[in-house]
Amino acid sequence: MTIYPGDPYPLGSHWDGKGVNFALYSHNAEGVELCLFNKALGEKETERIKFTERTHDIWHAYIPGLKPEQLYGYRVYGPYDPANGHRFNPAKVLLDPYSKAICGNIEWNDSMFAYEIGKDDLTMDKRDNATVTPKSSVIDNRFDWEGDKPPKIAYHNTIIYEAHVKGLTKTFPGIPDEIRGTYAALAHPAVIDYLKKLGITALELMPVHQSIPDRHLVEEGLTNYWGYNTIGFFAPGVRFYSGHNVGGQVNEFKTMVKELHKAGIEIILDVVYNHTAEGNQMGPTFAYKGIDNSEYYRLANDKRFYFDYTGTGNTLNARLPNVLMMIMDSLRYWVLEMHVDGFRFDLAAALARELHDVNRLSAFFNIIYQDPIVSQVKLIAEPWDVGEGGYQVGQFPPGWAEWNGKYRDCMRDYWRGEGSVLAEFAERFTGSSDLYKNDNRNPTASINFITAHDGFTLQDLVSYNDRHNDANKEDGKDGAEDNRSWNCGAEGPTDNKDIIALRNRQKRNFLVTLMLSQGVPMLLAGDELGNTQFGNNNAYCQDNEISWIDWNAQDKELMEFTAQLIQFRKSHPVFSRKQWFKGRPVRARGLADIGWFLPDGTEMAEDDWKTGYAKSLGIFLFGGGLNTVDQEGKPIVDDSFYILFNAHGGTLDFKLPVSKYGKTWKKVWDTAHPTDENGKEYAPDGIYKAEDRSIVLLTSPIQS
Repeated sequence: MTIYPGDPYPLGSHWDGKGVNFALYSHNAEGVELCLFNKALGEKETERIKFTERTHDIWHAYIPGLKPEQLYGYRVYGPYDPANGHRFNPAKVLLDPYSKAICGNIEWNDSMFAYEIGKDDLTMDKRDNATVTPKSSVIDNRFDWEGDKPPKIAYHNTIIYEAHVKGLTKTFPGIPDEIRGTYAALAHPAVIDYLKKLGITALELMPVHQSIPDRHLVEEGLTNYWGYNTIGFFAPGVRFYSGHNVGGQVNEFKTMVKELHKAGIEIILDVVYNHTAEGNQMGPTFAYKGIDNSEYYRLANDKRFYFDYTGTGNTLNARLPNVLMMIMDSLRYWVLEMHVDGFRFDLAAALARELHDVNRLSAFFNIIYQDPIVSQVKLIAEPWDVGEGGYQVGQFPPGWAEWNGKYRDCMRDYWRGEGSVLAEFAERFTGSSDLYKNDNRNPTASINFITAHDGFTLQDLVSYNDRHNDANKEDGKDGAEDNRSWNCGAEGPTDNKDIIALRNRQKRNFLVTLMLSQGVPMLLAGDELGNTQFGNNNAYCQDNEISWIDWNAQDKELMEFTAQLIQFRKSHPVFSRKQWFKGRPVRARGLADIGWFLPDGTEMAEDDWKTGYAKSLGIFLFGGGLNTVDQEGKPIVDDSFYILFNAHGGTLDFKLPVSKYGKTWKKVWDTAHPTDENGKEYAPDGIYKAEDRSIVLLTSPIQS
């Protein structure tokens, strides 16, 4: 074959219409070979090309005549010296870290490891893995976006729906069987119509980057269903592709984004830049270990071993320029070429570590701040990792939103009847100013959630006290032991009508609390339907009915209630403020933008917040106290609202506010009586009987 020197940039494989440029970073390598494979199966190595050009640690070559769909990998030469951090092994065909598409399923066997299985990791394995390892693919990046533009929905107007591509669509009604569980299914009109009817504005997808199922799971008949085991940071996972063309998953993903954008729905990707699928020193070699182990991972003082802040065996070293560049190149690629609208960073605290401590001024934050592309999309942190000092809720810098784990924990405690949480409940309900206000962030820095993929579903949260994870084949010991859940009187399914009614009420309480809280609400897909995982709170390895949403068993009343609730929030800006409550009088009427009341109608004093047994309160929200303007500079006003929260185990008489707060109060909802006719009016100083464990929402039009 004709070989030209080529260029060091862009990294990866790049087809220019006449041939393909290949570029690979490796600082410590002594030689690099490009291996080409037959297009059909990728099992036969047809060419092996030695790179002769090296520019600033980037090995490169240009091959005229090569076209998209060409499968390839690398063999990288250098010392196999784990004690000094080097694990080069040219017997192993390696994926390109910049692969835009990865094809073929891994066939697990001992040749996938750079060392001899059965011995320690110091003895190099010389068996060739070319026939059993996935391959990188050259792609044609051309695509007709039809003028696609990002929806650019403001945070305060955002409703996030966390979903798994397959879990959401595998049993969805009205979808052709051949596309179920794929990107094409998410682009199907039936799914898009449902999402629009529900009212969500952003679909947060669990990992779609190419991932690898762990060997021990595969051998147990399981898989890494969630996908938090990334091997390709540029490649959409082939497991969600409905077709068979090499690299076709790229255009299918783009089509999905385009169709969702047409419906006004943003796409946020859950991304895993903190570790890879290569595990610890005893893990397999797919790419980074064999390309330049010490240039990709955080190594311990004994360089044979890895720092593990992620619980997976390794941690990518975001302190190193080449790793930072790869992360930023990946993020920009997904924004510019794949048109996604934001990212949720898994175990983001691991990316913020400098030497060991989490550092808000780390290179990772600095490089994102200065990037004109990435800094402008939604950036959401999972603000913890598993290392010491890794719980960093409230500690990320301005420009970042965070999964608010403290919101989740507090709201669960409140509704299961824990004492001494009333003060924190108020803080979380109003946007968690204690976490975000001092950093000049707004309430929208708080991504509020009751449930997420990791843990119980909403149905299970009110149905189980304990995890039931036997299907994971880990002796039921995996997953969180403390779920802050309450089964309402029976563990799991029951025929007891009173328990069922209480569970349904609790689900409504959680949903109403979530949608009326300041901040950005995130709903777990299926919670609006009463979806269950049968008590499994760690279904990461369950690619089956445990994890798939059962659309045939949906609670249609709960779904309609949720859709109405979301629409109500979107219609009333008092529940999605852009600024913090001030808690002091506004305008001539002398009403504060928020007021706190005891059930007897008196305003709460400081000592009332410290009462450990108190579980009930009334909250007044003044619709004339938003103190903000719309895009045309006009003041935004809303109706006023009075919310009765009763987490007590019995009925309480709530005295309504005096007339200065509202001349009349009209019922919007009562979670204890969701089917009762709403609109009944109540006079100031009147009494509303709030049943046990319920929320009542009343409204009063703004008075001039």
